[in-house]
Amino acid sequence: MKRVFLALTFSASLALAKPPAPASAPASASASASASASASTGASIGGCVETIPTGAQKPSITDHFPTRGFSGYAATLVVTVEHGKGETVLARGIELQSESDAAKSLKQAGFVIPDQTGMDAARLKDAPPDPKHPDHVTTTLELPLLALPPEPGRHTLTLPPLPVAVSRANGEIATTCTSTHTIVIEDPTSSTPDAAPKANPSPRPQREEWTSLKKALTYVAIGLLAGALLAYLIRKWMLRPRVLPPPPPPRPPWEIALERLDEVRHAGLLAVGRFQDFFDRVNDAVRDYLGGRYGFDGLESTTDEILQALRRATLEDIAMPAVVQFLDECDLVKFADMTPPLAECERALLEAERVVRATMPAMSVSSQAASAPAPQVRA
Repeated sequence: MKRVFLALTFSASLALAKPPAPASAPASASASASASASASTGASIGGCVETIPTGAQKPSITDHFPTRGFSGYAATLVVTVEHGKGETVLARGIELQSESDAAKSLKQAGFVIPDQTGMDAARLKDAPPDPKHPDHVTTTLELPLLALPPEPGRHTLTLPPLPVAVSRANGEIATTCTSTHTIVIEDPTSSTPDAAPKANPSPRPQREEWTSLKKALTYVAIGLLAGALLAYLIRKWMLRPRVLPPPPPPRPPWEIALERLDEVRHAGLLAVGRFQDFFDRVNDAVRDYLGGRYGFDGLESTTDEILQALRRATLEDIAMPAVVQFLDECDLVKFADMTPPLAECERALLEAERVVRATMPAMSVSSQAASAPAPQVRA
């Protein structure tokens, strides 16, 4: 169904105060009659001429207007039109030209149509279609009319009939008129004794929106938020768990043992007569080496425990008798509370180095021999 618009049409040919012009009058024929050669002209109702094309059905209208109002206030004319499906009401019919006879007649009656571009413009409403009558459409027009009596006080104004124009699908125009309505207009100050104009209201401070400051604060807030987020991400990245590099491989126990024995040789203990300390340091170096080499605690183990651990280990390259002899001599010096002579200390140091070199891996033996300085031969 096409949307139906309802409007009030005022034109020079439909002047409210003039009767229909004769056939010989030029340029004063009805606009709807000129649009359709088959149009028939009806009777004039209070100056409003109804024209219904031949064969067309007259639209049924129902109008309502309030009986009381106030001067300077709008009273709404409500017109309900029932017309056929497919008929269209002229969209610009409610716009009254200030120079037309209809506008002048309406103004003489004490009414003015407000500006149709403002809040009091005419409103068109289409009712939902009736399933029982699908060929009929109901449209409601709400037209505010401003009541302006010529003089103050109570007045009875008569609203003249207003034409309603509906355009058919073939271009013909059907025009029907509303009823005449009477309204009693009261002065808004009629109930106020000694009414006088009110003074102007006190001035109000004018506040202007400071858009530049608003934008600046917005940008600052966004910058602070972005900076805080960036700082949080940087701090989180810096405090992330890091994969530490693997520790250096432990030094081979034979390297440590030979280094400790070399330190004992150059510690100067024999020169000052500290033979017991010299022997103890050589004994601890060998025991610690054997524990690290074969997987036990050499310093906290007895001689028997060390020998049992060595027998359980793979001892293909070890000189077991040399180890047994060295440990027995160390125990004799330690537990017999005897002081070894200088020659015995030097021999114990050589035996300790021989035990270490005899039990170290073959590759380590070759590298140690390659890196060892050449022995000095005395002449």
